[in-house]
Amino acid sequence: MQSDATSSRKADHIDLALNSQVSETDPRFYYEPALNGHPETFIQKQNFLGFELGAPIWISSMTGGTHHAKTINQNLAKACKKYKLGMGLGSCRVLLEDNTRFDDFNIRKFIGDNLPLYANLGIAQVEKLLNANQIEKIKELIDKTEANGLIIHINPLQEWLQPEGDRFSQSPLLTLRHLVDKTDLKIIVKEVGQGMGPQSIHSLMELPLAAIDFGAHGGTNFAMLEMLRGNELKKEVYEPLANIGHTANEMVESINALLKKSGTYACKEFIVSGGVKNFLDGYYLTEKLNANAIYGQASSLLKYAMDDFDLLCEYLELQIKGYALAKSFLKLKP
Repeated sequence: MQSDATSSRKADHIDLALNSQVSETDPRFYYEPALNGHPETFIQKQNFLGFELGAPIWISSMTGGTHHAKTINQNLAKACKKYKLGMGLGSCRVLLEDNTRFDDFNIRKFIGDNLPLYANLGIAQVEKLLNANQIEKIKELIDKTEANGLIIHINPLQEWLQPEGDRFSQSPLLTLRHLVDKTDLKIIVKEVGQGMGPQSIHSLMELPLAAIDFGAHGGTNFAMLEMLRGNELKKEVYEPLANIGHTANEMVESINALLKKSGTYACKEFIVSGGVKNFLDGYYLTEKLNANAIYGQASSLLKYAMDDFDLLCEYLELQIKGYALAKSFLKLKP
């Protein structure tokens, strides 16, 4: 004899089934339900940047020096400690001159000592500091934030479109080579929403970088962001630039092709970011990439990090559990 609870559940299933018709399938995966049990733990240990992470997720650089930055960064850092994730700070440019906004970035005490935390500067600032023989300011920034290294974002389109943007007097590659020659800093290089083509990727992989962060096309596009800040005529003329770039999937394929041709690259760790909306995107791209990789999330976390730490943790935990589930039952299609 069925219990009242069982009868109620089955009735609910009937009602819900009428609204649960799905007409499309995700073409990236084979679903293999017969090969594994449910994951016993959602912890997905992975070594990255010399640290053991609890999941292959990187909290990508977002904000600093703004009204909500302190709350956002502290919440993100606490969540990183709870789930053993790595994190990049937003642009630390404001800290090069004074410490007025230092509390926005002072999060080592929240993330703990055993997880990677990277400071962040634009390539334009690095170029200027090198040209002015002020490289010690970069080292002071690393010490001040207690960071493990420095993220350098390469953003020529954003700078060009930004009313107050900087101009590069030389190629970012040349600036990076000079910095590598003059310091022993651990450096991650990223784009900011357009991604990078194969020649840039190849040149960066030849440098002894800690990692390359995609910043691929498909997520927050900072070139478009700057156009929205500008006047209408400038937006009309330059709007096609927002469509220029490379998706994370395209960059994965470029790196795989480069690694297949040569296994001697100095940099072999990657953060797949840009258009990564959920754990399925992250699982697909990191599994497809033939190198040690984790995936980065930014804007999807921002709304939860604004003020509700518990909701942020719930979101992250569901993402991590989803990744473990995908790893048990999904195989990539060739």
